[in-house]
Amino acid sequence: MSFLRWMPLLLALLSISVTGCPGNSGPSDPKPAASPEVSVSLAGVDTSSLTPRERREWAAQVSEILSPCPDTPVSVAQCVKEQRPCKACLPAAQLLLKLVKEGRSKKEREEAFQMRFDPKRVRTLVSDGSPEMGPADAPITIVEWADFECPFCRLMSPPLEELVKRFDGQVRLVFKFYPLSAHVHGEPAARAAIAALNQGKFWEMHHLLFENQDKLEQADLERYAQRLKLDMVKFRADLVSPDTKARIEKDKKQADEVGLEGTPLIFINGREVDLQLLSNPVDDLEAWVKLELELLGKTPRLAPKPSSAQPGPTDAPASASAVPAASSSSAPAAGAARTAPSAPGSAPPRKP
Repeated sequence: MSFLRWMPLLLALLSISVTGCPGNSGPSDPKPAASPEVSVSLAGVDTSSLTPRERREWAAQVSEILSPCPDTPVSVAQCVKEQRPCKACLPAAQLLLKLVKEGRSKKEREEAFQMRFDPKRVRTLVSDGSPEMGPADAPITIVEWADFECPFCRLMSPPLEELVKRFDGQVRLVFKFYPLSAHVHGEPAARAAIAALNQGKFWEMHHLLFENQDKLEQADLERYAQRLKLDMVKFRADLVSPDTKARIEKDKKQADEVGLEGTPLIFINGREVDLQLLSNPVDDLEAWVKLELELLGKTPRLAPKPSSAQPGPTDAPASASAVPAASSSSAPAAGAARTAPSAPGSAPPRKP
């Protein structure tokens, strides 16, 4: 697959509408054979904007998919109608409605539902001394594995940090290192970030590395360290320290264990976020965090959104054609050795 697998994410982050593009037009699923029409009306779900076909698709799916709560073994539709105690049923019905309106296929809708609500998808992730932003006791923890030479990691970095600022004291962002073998500057940049971390300047270095992604030579890294007024003797020693290498390898091992297939890899409270299933990553991630807080019984504390919010550094590419090929952000394909680089110009498929 080419770097087109990342096109929806890229276009959404650059605020380019993909509505009506050839790949997204028309019904995503073949028309079902003649069958009894399902009619569903749920309080709190407005289906008035759906076409008759979309209404049938949504009604059938909410009537088939079981409630996200293991102790509520009924369909999502029945759960909402009967006002069962499962708080995730109504949001699940609303999510499926949104996905139908976006023209997502039935399979994509099922995958998005499982990603967001299946209790079996939750993993336990250990931050283990990783650099963090936000309070340690925040109810929401976002864990990101990233490569400083990955263009998609660069695009996602500002929106993730903005979530920490938007949800006052309710979100913690944990950064983990995964320099890809296809990126010759990925590991040196990661080492520089760790060396800065050792002097309490990780996030400052993190920002400089992403903002200057095309300038990651050794001389550049030292210049950034000098700009941050780091102890250069210690900085140079930490760059080549066995402890620095061990930290990177530890993060990579954990990512491999949870099935990393490309960067950035993002988890929210233990759930992997497949960015390809988000139509607008910036807004959808904010909605995800807001709902997660509500499901936890917390009231979201949202700070005002900056009026000139931009989902990427100010020098981010202005068009898709200006972005490097996805081989620069792809991890080894499934079944291949984890340390082997992806083939140039290719990227591994997501999990089936």
